[in-house]
Amino acid sequence: MVAAPVCLIVNPAAGGGKAGRLAPQAERALAGHGLTVRRVDTRDLAHAGELAAEAARQGETVVALSGDGMVGAIAEVLRDFPDARLGVLPGGRGNDLARVLGIPDDLEAACATVAGGRMRAMDVGEVLYGDPGGRGRTFVGIASVGFDSDANRIANEAPPWLGGLVYAYGALRALLAWRPARFQLELDPPGERHSFSGYSVGAANSKAYGGGMHAAPDALLDDGLLEVVLLEDVSKLAFLTRILPKVFSGTHVREPGVRVFRARELSIDADRPFTMYADGDPIGELPLRVRAVPGAVTVLVPATDPQRSAFAASPPAAAAIAPPERMTRASSAAEEPPAEA
Repeated sequence: MVAAPVCLIVNPAAGGGKAGRLAPQAERALAGHGLTVRRVDTRDLAHAGELAAEAARQGETVVALSGDGMVGAIAEVLRDFPDARLGVLPGGRGNDLARVLGIPDDLEAACATVAGGRMRAMDVGEVLYGDPGGRGRTFVGIASVGFDSDANRIANEAPPWLGGLVYAYGALRALLAWRPARFQLELDPPGERHSFSGYSVGAANSKAYGGGMHAAPDALLDDGLLEVVLLEDVSKLAFLTRILPKVFSGTHVREPGVRVFRARELSIDADRPFTMYADGDPIGELPLRVRAVPGAVTVLVPATDPQRSAFAASPPAAAAIAPPERMTRASSAAEEPPAEA
């Protein structure tokens, strides 16, 4: 049981106002488990980080009722507090981290995870803007660039009533004007280099983004690695009929034109300007470096692992992580697709 007082950080605008509407119910549910709850509302991501730092200094369990963007901003701050604990309540449009962690959509059940869940060390991703030895911008899910840049921008401008469908809407709208780009990436610089024409590059700390799209179905939250997913130049018809429908189950990684690697760090550039997005928010302009930060934060997860866990069966010690395995998966119709999430 988490006996520490709870600081419930609410983004009242998340999910088109969903988080603000759910906040009183979350307060009651947490208090019903015997927890002392202090609720604070955020003005923006920077304010959320300030509130999280204050709560961590006071020894409170930091609980985010928001979308993944605010969870990433809070995780960035909690990296500096080794004893801090992070609880995640689904309050945004996508709620992909909560989904991957096995946290229920039902708010009452999600609050039970805060009260009676287990603590697990979780990796985060970090986008570096300049000095590779410096501190960058933290994200918890997937950082992606290229076609995803256009799709995310459109999704963020879409009306709130679209709900979780907003990301599929963004992808369909972006496809109309899309033309292939040339990408250059380097795995674990100085290391293996790849150049290709296509749609996008994704650096995945977690399995899912975009409201349930399992873009990196084999990504784990405690292996110290990023799953790097490339979508090469396929026809728009193939994208619509073979890639987009299968990304919700993760079986798209078996399709021709999709390649997957694993790396601790990668550098990305392209032949035209792109904004990288992570956790649904713009995070920087190419060229950029992205890296995994092992065991950066402690997150509360359900006491019983979900059917397809976000964590390795036996979490490795940071010092024991093996050198990154190079993995390229070209599809074959005879290959057995992974189990659907």
